[in-house]
Amino acid sequence: MKRILIIEDDQNIAELERDYLQLNGYRAEIVRDGEAGARAALSGRYDVIVVDLMLPKKDGLTIIKEVRQKYEIPVLVVSARSEDIDKIRGLELGADDYLTKPFSPAELAARVKSHIKRYERLKGNLAASEVINHKGLEINPASHKVLVNGKEVQLTTKEYELLLFLASHPNQVFTKEHLFDAVWGNDYYGDSATVPVHIQKVRKKIERDPANPEFIETLWGTGYRFNSN
Repeated sequence: MKRILIIEDDQNIAELERDYLQLNGYRAEIVRDGEAGARAALSGRYDVIVVDLMLPKKDGLTIIKEVRQKYEIPVLVVSARSEDIDKIRGLELGADDYLTKPFSPAELAARVKSHIKRYERLKGNLAASEVINHKGLEINPASHKVLVNGKEVQLTTKEYELLLFLASHPNQVFTKEHLFDAVWGNDYYGDSATVPVHIQKVRKKIERDPANPEFIETLWGTGYRFNSN
């Protein structure tokens, strides 16, 4: 049985989330403040984390950042903050999805299920994949590590998945819509506009000169490709 951690200070919302997740066959546990939530999230006991952004003692964005430094498990935000800047910030720090309150608990359960399936599929694919080496860039699917000239760089889950997808299909051109479908999927909140944002973030971490990239190229009016030449 998959274990879900709910970090939510509103008791009614937390219990609603827990009840629907349990109805869908998960074991869900509630933590009511950010500090305790962070400790629980970093314990390694959970398969998915559902977190609010506005929490006492420690905010949800900090929790997401701390989790991403240690784990790659699915993290879903459920928050009353509906501004795009909050959504973008949460996703950039490594959240896999974002639901705005009020929300459908049935949709939350469906998204949790979708992200678990995608995560397990990704783990299975990575275990069978070979290390990609190109001009000092090393992508190791088994360890989920990326190195540039021998130095490890830290990528969020979506940054890593985007880079791995492109590098696994060298010299093929993909539109941002194709990349969005391949990496984020149909169940994800948002649209293909997030792809260029993530491309830029990846370039800043792996390219010697992000303004003149040698790995991830832009073909204006067409899309992106990983240059293996």
